[in-house]
Amino acid sequence: MSDPSSFRVALTFDAEHPDRSWCPPGNADAILDALKGASARATFFVQGRWARSQPETARRIATDGHLVGNHSHFHAEMPLFHADGFERDVTDAQEAILEIMGADPRPWFRCPFGEGSDDPRIHAGLEKLGYRNVHWHVVLEDWEPWRDGPAIAADAIAGARAHGDGAVILLHTWPGGTGEAVPVILEGLREAGARFVGIDQLETVP
Repeated sequence: MSDPSSFRVALTFDAEHPDRSWCPPGNADAILDALKGASARATFFVQGRWARSQPETARRIATDGHLVGNHSHFHAEMPLFHADGFERDVTDAQEAILEIMGADPRPWFRCPFGEGSDDPRIHAGLEKLGYRNVHWHVVLEDWEPWRDGPAIAADAIAGARAHGDGAVILLHTWPGGTGEAVPVILEGLREAGARFVGIDQLETVP
């Protein structure tokens, strides 16, 4: 019988080329180290070009047992593509992920910047390719320079607890603040009764 005080949390990381300058070397691997140390499973939405540029780290995501999703190839706003370009961007990323990580990202896709997540045309295009978009419940703006580790961790813990069972949290692999925050998030949420799951372990996802 499950513990009625426990709740599930899906930590999701967008693994992509950083668009800001504060990306400490080895940040993604430090996040993977923290997850492994806590025996916590997460979901990584991987940009195809990032996987090709960081093959060892990308491969480790899969070998460590995390769920892998598609985060496009060029990390452009999906509504800006015409139909052929949209399909090529998604499938190019899929091919890179399969080749480098040995993992099929289908059916999980996350729109870069969240753009297109509420667009029926984008949803239809993804469905045609075997995907569905995954959004989030808790956004921490970890990409902003003023968001340090303690602030990110505090808001992640509060947001997950406020949402309750099945909270999907948006994080990124490149900000230094996120690397600092992840061990604190893992410890704080586990103390609060959280179980860390992939989005494939949730009945519904945003």
